[in-house]
Amino acid sequence: MQDNSQLQPKKLTSWKNEPTIEVLKRDFEASKQTHIVQANKVIRWNDIRNVTGKSKPVKIKGRSSIQPKLVRRQAEWRYPALSEPFLNSEKIFQVNPRTFEDLDAAKQNEILLNYQFDVKLNKVKFIDDYVRTVVDEGSCIVQVGWERLTTKEKQVVPVYSYYPAEDEEALAILNQALELKQKNPREYNENIDEAIKASIDYSQQNGGEPVLAHQVGEQEVLVDKVIENKPTVEILNTLNVYVDPTCNGDLDKALFIIKSFETNQAECKKAGIYKNLDKVNWAGNNPNSDGDHYTSADENFNEDLIRKKVVAYEYWGFYDINGTGSLTPIVATWIGSVMIRMEENPFPDGKLPFVIVQYLPVRNSVYGEPDCELLEENQQIMGAITRGLVDILGRSANAQQGFAKGMLDPLNKRRFENGEDYEFNPNLSPQTGYIEHTFNELPQSVLAYVQMLNADAEALTGVKSFSGGMSGDAYGQVAAGIQGAIDAATKRETAILRRLAYGVSEIGNKIIAMNAVFLSEEEVIRVTNKQFITIKREDIKGNFDLKVDINTAEVDQAKAQDLGFMLQTLGPNMDPMITMKILAEIADLKRMPTLAEELRNYQPQPDPIEEAKRQLEVEEEKAKINFITQRANKLIADTNKVNVETNQIASGAQQSFELAKQAAQARANQNLEITKALVKNRKPDEIQGDIDAGIGYNVMTDNDSARKEFNNRLQYGDQATRPVKPFETNEKLMDPMA
Repeated sequence: MQDNSQLQPKKLTSWKNEPTIEVLKRDFEASKQTHIVQANKVIRWNDIRNVTGKSKPVKIKGRSSIQPKLVRRQAEWRYPALSEPFLNSEKIFQVNPRTFEDLDAAKQNEILLNYQFDVKLNKVKFIDDYVRTVVDEGSCIVQVGWERLTTKEKQVVPVYSYYPAEDEEALAILNQALELKQKNPREYNENIDEAIKASIDYSQQNGGEPVLAHQVGEQEVLVDKVIENKPTVEILNTLNVYVDPTCNGDLDKALFIIKSFETNQAECKKAGIYKNLDKVNWAGNNPNSDGDHYTSADENFNEDLIRKKVVAYEYWGFYDINGTGSLTPIVATWIGSVMIRMEENPFPDGKLPFVIVQYLPVRNSVYGEPDCELLEENQQIMGAITRGLVDILGRSANAQQGFAKGMLDPLNKRRFENGEDYEFNPNLSPQTGYIEHTFNELPQSVLAYVQMLNADAEALTGVKSFSGGMSGDAYGQVAAGIQGAIDAATKRETAILRRLAYGVSEIGNKIIAMNAVFLSEEEVIRVTNKQFITIKREDIKGNFDLKVDINTAEVDQAKAQDLGFMLQTLGPNMDPMITMKILAEIADLKRMPTLAEELRNYQPQPDPIEEAKRQLEVEEEKAKINFITQRANKLIADTNKVNVETNQIASGAQQSFELAKQAAQARANQNLEITKALVKNRKPDEIQGDIDAGIGYNVMTDNDSARKEFNNRLQYGDQATRPVKPFETNEKLMDPMA
């Protein structure tokens, strides 16, 4: 970097200990050595993958210079395997609350974050570039930022006049509104009248004296209209990023990160965050003259100073700006030796706005390694063998014909070439005088060695090619061996995916923190094609755990098969709601969200015929139970009757009952005869019987019967003469001694 300043730039902050450009450049110089080592590795890896630079075979006349792109082939198989787990799901992020109070805010953040990645950030392009950079260079550096673009427009706003508030009712309304503003700003903004809001704002701006606002008119004013207000993610060129070499592989411990980027005078003025632009030498500092910046731009591109590209350096780090021994996150930008930006880190998390993801981790380094580091020798050996095979085939005289001199004269040679009958010299037969050249046969050992190199490359990377390649033979030619090879490749791929998912999760955490500060007061989010919700900035604050939803096709397929086997095991008699839940999970795994939602909300409608049959079956069962109950009651009654009669016979109660019955019948007959004698008409000569003697006899008989009954009662109790009711089951009745 050269000193191109012509005027002394002014100080940009009011800090007590503002860092100078020389101090920041010392950090830059300290990180260059480590950066150069990593940059050389990245350049070498790119040359090997693309067969350029030193990895391109030297051309020799008459010899092949072919070089198979083994590294590129492996990378092309790796790209979709790592990008699809992120892209085959509608939602990348799942936000979980840390406390129950953050539950609603977590749901809002999940909707907002996935919406921003789908609509605002071009998720497909970001994930593709993210995966390809990691696979190609072994590391990917992502810078997270925020873009806000506004424009001025005219709006009609009310004009108020303010009067002292003396009415008690008006004072009470103002006090309630002020209290609501302090406790619940959202409800205050939504429900309070605009005139009351204006009254409170005016009172707070003028010493707190309560006033009442009355609208007296309207006027046009210029207000800022937000055109773009969204997060940004940028994948940086590793060759233009300088990381603190003392962080020992932990980016959270890095005290600074410096990136170089190309800009121009028009972009700097449009950004509105840069100063001292009039002191920058826009004619110098071009990308091609700066040895610390990697560029692919043409040196003579954009000659005019407004659009001419220059190299700027952006410093993100920590510095003791107050001289108290406490580090504060800052950001600074310079062009040449002119500082054009110096301020505190504007991002709410106070961390460096960078995320570095590794492909194959390297101990104590923030950078990783690609598969190229493992496959370099395989590609070189395969290239040498392939060039030798091509030379064998290319240097052979295939399809050329040779004739011995004197075998054919010119006339017969022309006949031979035209496919006609010809004559040849009898002293030299065509079998010995004619030769047709063919390709030389390739050694089979060489082809086997090439195949072995391919298998070794796939074993190193865990990538299974389309045909041939890695198999389960190393584990035995059985199904378990094949499954072992697949599992080994899947575990390798899953380990890489975890690191990629962690990087995306870190990006999401930084965006969540920015949303809570930089987002507009209200943001309308499209959830589906027909459903929109409004997210307020106050509703998304809280503490959350972010999870990135990634699933490989192999894992999803295995889960779907397990759930299908579960359905087969349970059979058709399982609860339909459980069946629908399992089917919905299978639909989710098959990436059919619409079908999954319909299955979850499905409510089976009953069949009227089946319902009628079921009701008839219930009634039939009730009738059977009723019949059995009545039959059992009848059997119990018959049994009780037999028991009572048996007990009466055994105790003599029945005999007494019969004697009493006969005695009663005899008395009734006696009384009947006496009654007949009294009322009978007699002939004149017929003598009337002794009625008084008969009545007396009846009385004597009754007294004797009463005495016998009394004796029976003394001996047997009431059971002796009491009539037995039918089907009586009283146990005392069954017991003659009761």
